[in-house]
Parts: sequence; structure tokens; C-alpha cells
Amino acid sequence: MTTSTGTAPPAKRAEKKRHGVIYDVFSRMIREKPLATFGLAVIIILLFTGVFANFLAPFGMNEIHLLSRLQPPSSQYLLGTDQLGRDELSRLIYGARISMIIGLAATALSTVLSVVIGGVSAFIGGKLDLFVQRFIDVWMSIPSFLILMTIMSLISNKSGTVWPIIWVLGVTSGIGGSRFMRSAVISIKSNLYISATDAIGCGPVRTMVRHVLPNIMAPIIVSFTIGVGGAIMAEASLSFLGLGVPPNVPSWGSMISAEGQQYFLTAPELALWPGFALSIVVFGINMFGDGLRDLLDPRLRGGVGRYTMKPSMLEKLKASVDKYDQTH
Repeated sequence: MTTSTGTAPPAKRAEKKRHGVIYDVFSRMIREKPLATFGLAVIIILLFTGVFANFLAPFGMNEIHLLSRLQPPSSQYLLGTDQLGRDELSRLIYGARISMIIGLAATALSTVLSVVIGGVSAFIGGKLDLFVQRFIDVWMSIPSFLILMTIMSLISNKSGTVWPIIWVLGVTSGIGGSRFMRSAVISIKSNLYISATDAIGCGPVRTMVRHVLPNIMAPIIVSFTIGVGGAIMAEASLSFLGLGVPPNVPSWGSMISAEGQQYFLTAPELALWPGFALSIVVFGINMFGDGLRDLLDPRLRGGVGRYTMKPSMLEKLKASVDKYDQTH
């Protein structure tokens, strides 16, 4: 007769402790990457503010109170009002929604376009790769912001929406970003399992989708996170010049350009608050992308590339180096 001891075998205990890749990445980020964790918190706050802007904003997006023009911060208007009496806090909250929509949509379009152009060019190679890369060389020789200004000045935004600037930012960024995806695909293409797919008769489309694309997901994710901050900054710069979103849509860039620039001496907070929000969001997104790159890169898992290193790990590293020197 056998009795159970109440404890699981070591194999089962080890199996219960195993977690997924996503859990491992974010747990390591919280432990080892304080700036990346701060960036993740900024992204979560931005998404939450953008999704629930209608419930968080105390006033409407363009609700005008002419009797309360250029009011300083008070209990009714926490961040003051602009030249038309619109609540500055409400416009900042709705501006977060615009930044979230433009940043995510434009970067998603840019990433898909980069993967398609760079992946097909690198995988097929030959004359196609030569022609595509020479075109990208010419494209990248022109300042990107000059291209954005030229295209946005030629497009008349009759719809009054943010979709024209999303398409322009996504396409222009996707063409330039395809060079990075091309290099990632070339590094994967040289592996032996890609040659094995050709030996078993696997077609090029199936090879790209089933074998190449999953192995470049790490650079794709990192490129996406970093691109969101760039798209938000580009939109703010175009809106500052009057080439971005329509005037009736609150954007952090247009808030700095319109009322912020015109009334900077009498009400400097009109430019300071959207500028501060823009700086924090772009900084947080860039730090999150940088930390995510370090965590997803297998070459940086041992301690290289981390912000901090535990004393015990440093002692082990020194001991291993001393042992190697003594044996050699």
C-alpha cells in the first residue's frame, strides 16, 4: 500500500514554475529596466486616456466659454482656458486620443509596408532587390520632413479627419524603414533551415510566412514601439506648421502652434502643458522600445546591456574571467 507524500515530483514542480515569454519579458523589465517600466506606464496611461477621453474630460473638445477667456488654473478649470474659453485640460485629454490614433495607426501601416518591401526584396534578391534598394537610396537621400511637408501641402484635407496624415506618415516611414527589415530577413535567409524548406519543396510565400516572419518578430516589435514615438512627434511638428490635423481637432502640436505661440507672453501655460505632455509621452515610448530591444535580443540576456547588475552576478562574472585567465 502506497501513501502520497503531498509533494509533487521535481519535474512537475519545475513545470508549474515555467511561464510564457510575455510574462518573462515584462517581469524582467520591471526588475531590471526602470526607465522601460516608466515608459510602459506612460503608454498605459496614454491608451487609457485616449480610450476613455469622453469620460475623463470635464468639458467638451471644442466647448467654448467666452466669459472665461485666458483664465489661469482654478478649481473649475484645472489647467486654465485658452483664448476662446476652452478648457485646456479637456483639450489635452482629447489630444492624447489623437496622438494615440495617429501614432498606432501610422506605425502599424509603416511596419506592414516595411516588412512587405524589405522582406520581399531580401528574400527574392537579384535584380528586384537591386532596383528596390536603389529607389530606397534615392528616397532616403531626401530629408524625410521635407517630403512630409511637400505631400501634406499638396493634399487638401477636405474630410476633416486624421486619416490623410496617417496615410502620409505610414507610407513615407514604411519606405525608409524597409532597409532595416531587409537586413533582418537577410540574416535569417542565410540559416540552414531556410535551405531545408527549399529542399522539401516549400514555396516562397509559405517560407516567408511560416519560417522567416516568426524569426524576425523581435525586430518588428521593437521597430513598432520606437516608431510610435516618431509618428507622434512628426504629427506634432506638422500640426505646429499648420499642415497636420484640421483646426477643429485638438492636437498637442496645433495647441503649441496656435494659442500657445500667439499668447505665450500672456498665458505661457497654453504652450507649456501640451509641450510637457508631448515630451513625456515620446520619452516614455522611446525608453520602452529601447528596453524591449535589450530584453528580446538574446545577445544581451547575460548582463550586458542591462541598466544594473547585481553584486552576486558581478562576482560570478569576475570569478569566471579569473578562472579563464588561469587556465589559458
